[in-house]
Amino acid sequence: MMVRACNRREVNIYLPKYSASFLLLAVFVLIFILHNMDFQKHEANSTIILPSFSSDPYMHHGFCTFQPLSSKDALEEDLILDSIAWPETPALTSLEQTSDPAHSSFTILPRRGGGQWHVGDRLEVLIRMYDFQGQPKKSGGDFLVTRLHDLKLGAGVAGKVVDHLNGCYSAVFSLLWEGSAQVEVTLVHPSEAVTVLRRLTSEQPDRIYFQSVFHSGSVSETTTCNVCLRPTQQPLCNYTDRHTGEPWFCYKPKKLSCDARITHSKGGFKENLKAEEKKLFQSDVNMKVSIQASGSASVVVLPKKTDVKNSDVKCEHCGYYYQGAWRALGGTTVHQFNTSSDIRQCLKHKMVHLYGDSTIRQWFEHLITVLPELKKFNLHTLKQVGPFIALDYANNTLVTYRCHGPPIRFVDVPTSSLRYIANELDGLPGGSNTVVVLGIWSHFSTFPIEVYIRRLQSIRRAVVQLLDRAPGTLVIIRTANLKALTLYEALTNSDWYSLQRDKVLRAVFKGLNVHLVDAWEMGLAHDLPHSLHPQHPIIENMIDVILSYICPEKGS
Repeated sequence: MMVRACNRREVNIYLPKYSASFLLLAVFVLIFILHNMDFQKHEANSTIILPSFSSDPYMHHGFCTFQPLSSKDALEEDLILDSIAWPETPALTSLEQTSDPAHSSFTILPRRGGGQWHVGDRLEVLIRMYDFQGQPKKSGGDFLVTRLHDLKLGAGVAGKVVDHLNGCYSAVFSLLWEGSAQVEVTLVHPSEAVTVLRRLTSEQPDRIYFQSVFHSGSVSETTTCNVCLRPTQQPLCNYTDRHTGEPWFCYKPKKLSCDARITHSKGGFKENLKAEEKKLFQSDVNMKVSIQASGSASVVVLPKKTDVKNSDVKCEHCGYYYQGAWRALGGTTVHQFNTSSDIRQCLKHKMVHLYGDSTIRQWFEHLITVLPELKKFNLHTLKQVGPFIALDYANNTLVTYRCHGPPIRFVDVPTSSLRYIANELDGLPGGSNTVVVLGIWSHFSTFPIEVYIRRLQSIRRAVVQLLDRAPGTLVIIRTANLKALTLYEALTNSDWYSLQRDKVLRAVFKGLNVHLVDAWEMGLAHDLPHSLHPQHPIIENMIDVILSYICPEKGS
């Protein structure tokens, strides 16, 4: 393979459970049910709107309409969009001229200043991308992820990728353990596939569509619903939330009123992809495929030099694995809660409220599994949807879960159960015994990024108000994570979409008194396969991070 020089100018970085107890339980459940029945305050505008085309400057992406923002929020939106801007990517001309991981390679660059590698050094790798014809790529925009690991040590850390916009990329790693450290470079998507993903968002933000059942007496009708609905002659029911301004629309049923809507469901998926474009999303060919090294793929790391100062790596939320345990590189020290007794003691006298998607529900399920005393009360709600409530009376611990509002890709959600996180937070008193855990990202992948930015801005306002009235409240936010990709998953929930939303989430909540669980790096740095719902060892480490925030060690 021809080796070429790469101009390494830095352009774009992407990051990668008695009788008395039953009585109290009943009281808690009653309170929970009454709270969940109180939805009049934030009821939707179930009004009819006739189809029209708007000239409003906040009309974006064709038929997606956004309400005007305050000047402050609009400026923030612009700054966020600039900060997550991806390099320009080429259109597909022929598959042979697209990025090919089999022809591409990476090289470990010599240590700056020469000599051997030590803990505290930074390892740099140069990645050269070639096409299927073996010709060097001359533009950037490929989506690469990297990690440094040692399987025997149970060690791993994610790398940071820099795009030089000329077919060359750098990956930078912190050397954090002694012994072997092996580099792994993965092409998630070639740049041409990113072009397709961007076009789909612009032209087909409704490719995942939703449905609602309307029912009154003996009459039932089903219509299509979405954030973005294509203009037709059919009137729309406007369910935009009065408090948050979150938009949601359904085509009005022919016989029934907008107030007759009773359920929400994911409807389906419209692919609308050309045959040639599908070839850009092939497992084992050009999607989630490893790139091999030209030369050695590993280095031997010696102990840290005693005469070197200020080489410790510090960052607010990142970390690495060592002996299978996640270690933070800044902020709260993560310690292991290895027994149910440890977890039970930490959650004593705590109310833990979890809001979000199925990746947050996974944490609720984990807690009720590892804590037999934490009894889940049967509210006769759907397993996927909830809401759920669990109580450990002896230790005065309450844990709840509720899914976030539309767009949520669950099936047959009663409309009375559809709640926006911001509205739920407004109903919380908060306090030093209250823990709020949020996770909202996966169900926004197919929509314009503005939809996600505005949802997070709405949640942030509610978080700020919660912390103002109850400063002792602990707020923890889960980031996005990588997942296994098929063609369908790539088009609807690609890691590239998740990366963009991960960046937005970090930007929106930066500087607030909230804590992150860095699911992105925790999934990327681990040896287990990427999964939307990470496997048990990763979940255990995530729970350790959460519990370390709730019950920090003295001095950490």
